Amino acid sequence: MMAQYLEIKAQYSDALLFYRMGDFYEMFFDDAVAAAEALDIALTKRGKHQGEDIPMCGVPVHAAEGYLLTLIRKGFRVAVGEQMESPAEAKKRGAKSVVRRDVVRLVTPGTLTEDSLLEARSHNFLGAYSELRKEAAIAWADISTGAFHVMPIKPVRLSPELARLAPSELVVSDLVPDTIRVMADEYRIPLTPIGKSSFDSSASEKRLCDLFKISTLEAFGTFSRAEISAMGALVDYLDITQKGKLPLLQPPEQEAENRVVQIDSATRRNLELTRSLAGGRAGSLLSTIDRTVTPAGARLLEQRLSSPSRHLDTIHERLAALDVVHNDTLLSEQIRDALRRTPDLDRALSRLSLDRGGPRDLAAIRNALGQAELISGVLQDKDMPDLLKKSSQDLQGFDELLALLDAALVSEPPLLARDGGFIAAGYDGELDEARTLRDEGRSVIASLQQEYSERTGISSLKIKHNNVLGYFIETTATHAEKMRSAPLSETFVHRQTTANQVRFTTVELSELETRILNAGNLALEIEKKLYLALSTAILGDSGRLTAASKGLAELDLVTALGDLAKSEGWTRPRIDDSRAFHVSGGRHPVVEHALRRQNGEPFVANDCDLSAQDGAAIWLLTGPNMAGKSTFLRQNALIALLGQMGSYVPAYEAHIGLISQLFSRVGASDDLARGRSTFMVEMVETAAILNQADDRALVILDEIGRGTATYDGLSIAWATLEHLHQMNRCRALFATHYHELAQLANTLEGVENATVSVKEWEGEVIFLHEVRKGAADRSYGVQVAQLAGLPDCVVSRARQVLDMLEESSREGGGRIQVDDLPLFAAAPSPQTSMTKVASEVDSMLKDVHPDDLSPREALDLLYKLKEAARS
Repeated sequence: MMAQYLEIKAQYSDALLFYRMGDFYEMFFDDAVAAAEALDIALTKRGKHQGEDIPMCGVPVHAAEGYLLTLIRKGFRVAVGEQMESPAEAKKRGAKSVVRRDVVRLVTPGTLTEDSLLEARSHNFLGAYSELRKEAAIAWADISTGAFHVMPIKPVRLSPELARLAPSELVVSDLVPDTIRVMADEYRIPLTPIGKSSFDSSASEKRLCDLFKISTLEAFGTFSRAEISAMGALVDYLDITQKGKLPLLQPPEQEAENRVVQIDSATRRNLELTRSLAGGRAGSLLSTIDRTVTPAGARLLEQRLSSPSRHLDTIHERLAALDVVHNDTLLSEQIRDALRRTPDLDRALSRLSLDRGGPRDLAAIRNALGQAELISGVLQDKDMPDLLKKSSQDLQGFDELLALLDAALVSEPPLLARDGGFIAAGYDGELDEARTLRDEGRSVIASLQQEYSERTGISSLKIKHNNVLGYFIETTATHAEKMRSAPLSETFVHRQTTANQVRFTTVELSELETRILNAGNLALEIEKKLYLALSTAILGDSGRLTAASKGLAELDLVTALGDLAKSEGWTRPRIDDSRAFHVSGGRHPVVEHALRRQNGEPFVANDCDLSAQDGAAIWLLTGPNMAGKSTFLRQNALIALLGQMGSYVPAYEAHIGLISQLFSRVGASDDLARGRSTFMVEMVETAAILNQADDRALVILDEIGRGTATYDGLSIAWATLEHLHQMNRCRALFATHYHELAQLANTLEGVENATVSVKEWEGEVIFLHEVRKGAADRSYGVQVAQLAGLPDCVVSRARQVLDMLEESSREGGGRIQVDDLPLFAAAPSPQTSMTKVASEVDSMLKDVHPDDLSPREALDLLYKLKEAARS
């Protein structure tokens, strides 16, 4: 057995080997040590190898999925080795023969299909990147849904595409450059190098043609050699990991590099599109706007949000569909009610294609088709735009398949086919008979006993059973002679005589006995055959089923966005090919939702106008921290993104000229793992914007240059703003505390000053969160520090130093020297604090008469005085 284990393990040295032994998957040697630590399970030992104990651990087969998920999340790959025959079959080769085992599947992050291992509302993409000469391409597929895409890209665009797709695993050539490894490490994408032969474009073309059973790939489009290489490598990797059982992939969908808005990883992180800065889904834009009721609809929403369109016709088509459901609330609710009862058709279909499905997947497809038929009926005879019309048509034409599944399946089938009981009564006569014998064997025997009693005229005749004879007919010795005589002797065969009884059998009883004993196994075998037939019927219609799933997802998304727009008061944006960007009464959807949930406060809406016929349009935004500058920057970026996704937007009115790129430099953090300071991270992200932004880009920058010395930071911010205006010529929001930049509005056409309003009241600052034209006169940093809870002495000292610095600046004295600023020891702030304590003590002692105090009262007073001094 260990020889067999070592032989299999040698073929999968880079993976943990789950070695099937009965009801457990066992691991040995280093695999056992690593798995025991990762899974927090007991590490034992079994036998010896070369004189050393063999470490061993194991997990139950029935609970393996949970352990697999833990290992995958911790970066392991798992080879699942199953028993390929029963022990009885192995013994036929010899009493000492070992049960034959082999790896049936290599489990990796990008090849998961089980619901328990996947997030139902997110895609699980496996990617493959290829570079051939001066061409490059990336292919990606979700084998749990069958989605398959490819796109030619420039190597410099790989980073934003990986940020957009967020693949669970990326397949590359084993000669991949270090830059790709660094990039994958930065995005925490497991990198899987495979042989260069997998990327050979000629072999890849043949591999793809064989997979889709076509003679040429031109049936799906015109692909470059790099695209063919990437797709072929992905399919070859699936063939390796799935051991020849390839998933049901859809024909490859070719995407253009300029089809979607380019959004780099820093911008996605800063805007918290699908994940919050804390790392989870909660608090992100996606979690705030997600009203979908099906997993497929949720996955489509995430895809659209990550990839806003740059194609004007596509955007208008989506908005036209949204108009219909937004205006017809009854229609929308009817569709959503049906969708709530619709299972995940895509993933059920994928599991069946990989032979990992079960009766519940058959039922999921039946139930999904039933709801599709219902939704199609609701939409019938409606005047609809093309998107809704196509979705409705894709739901039709499944009457025959639906009738088959309805007739064949029970309403609530079991999880596993081997459990049986999922085929409905009356569907198959042979199965019904086997079940009757299995479940009603006694009643069948009783009926036969009654028949024999009537035929012989012996009322005391009985049919009995024991472990030696099986079923037999028993009668008294008196009646036995009658049964031994013709014509009864031709039917009843003597088997045994006891002291008082004589036992007989018949051919019919022997056959019935065999059928009863085998009825349970026979019923299971019949159900397995029927399961296979139903699966084959479903997979034979997989193309139309995939289209139906897309139609259901599209309807879910459009009705969810309609429900969101209706309940939140969002409006239809005007999207065109101009360079306009005018938002009236814009709001930040996430912040607005959080305010309403926490304390019911309304969100202060603001306008933004970055429209430009030619050249740049930039707002230079000043104002104190905590006043809402960052929120204003982000909300306008999100409004543009939502509009081009095909959604209504949180504003009273919005006119958006198509945006090609979205860049955000907001917030500050260091990158210790890569040796980058906060300022270095800021400069790297700013450099990426200035080097890539075109005249159709929307750029939001917050506090450029704040991570270094004041004059260095001011000069960098100044030069950055000039570059955006003169070289990038884009639309931008530029927030800063360097008030000196405000004068650029007088010299650069298209640059305007804006500020966030505040109000001072009795030494405190009140944030109004209103954006208006003009420049701020100060930053109110000391007031914000006071609100944050800095000690009074620190706030007082800060005011004193600020007054001296401002006075020096007004008098033109240049930079103030350190010697001009008295140290803390000379400051009056601590005295102020002591005075406050002294006044409290005076008030407490004013009416105290020591002669009148008892010892207890004096002690209590002392405690109160001590507490006053401490506070």
